Amino acid sequence: MRTNPVKKTLREGGTTIGTWLGLPDPFVAYHMAGVGFDWLNVDLEHSPINIETAALMFQAIAQAGGVPLARVPWASGENVKRVLDAGAWGVIYPMQNTRQEVEDAVSWAKYPPRGCRSMGGSLHAMSFGASGSDYFNRAKDETLVVIQIEHIDAVGRLDDLLSVPDIDAVFIGPNDLGASMGLAPGAYVTDPEFAAAVDEIRKACERHGVAPGLHVFSPEDAVRRQKEGFRFLALCSETRFMTAGAREALSKARSL
Repeated sequence: MRTNPVKKTLREGGTTIGTWLGLPDPFVAYHMAGVGFDWLNVDLEHSPINIETAALMFQAIAQAGGVPLARVPWASGENVKRVLDAGAWGVIYPMQNTRQEVEDAVSWAKYPPRGCRSMGGSLHAMSFGASGSDYFNRAKDETLVVIQIEHIDAVGRLDDLLSVPDIDAVFIGPNDLGASMGLAPGAYVTDPEFAAAVDEIRKACERHGVAPGLHVFSPEDAVRRQKEGFRFLALCSETRFMTAGAREALSKARSL
């Protein structure tokens, strides 16, 4: 069975850089996995991707040597079971605001006795290149658990949330966190209170041995955030890369 290199790197204090996939297309996922990102997140929360297409994307990413993650549309046992059984190597949970929600998130991702994940299926083992028995024995140690902090109420409970065992990383949701603070979309970029909340999250992660993460939209921001201590970074998305490259090429083609 393959080892999850993202989990290993984060456990050892290293940094990983991935990207976001919102297009329901396994061929796009396969090509993006070949770029060399540490992980690719299939976003089932804010995209038209369904579970059948997601399963194909997970398998394509894994076959290309990448690490497929899934952001579920909402934290529920059903959603988590479906993406993990379809071949995701980890789950990103949106809107984690209470300790009970975080405890449930961890439990849904782990087989008994560590959690309450139901046993069954075969795609999960195929994704890891494992037999069914190897997968059932090792999945608890290879499955990545990432919780999103995206509400100011959760910022006030960080020590309680992050003391839950088996959290690998925290991912800050900037738009929702800003909205919970009364900020319009994008206004968080220059807001000092938002910056202070982000720094508070990072420091709490460091206290609890959890990798802090967030979305960045340029290589320069990625370097800056790494220097600040962020270790689970999402760089842009496949659509942003595609449209930015197309705009640049078209602009140059029309420059005569």
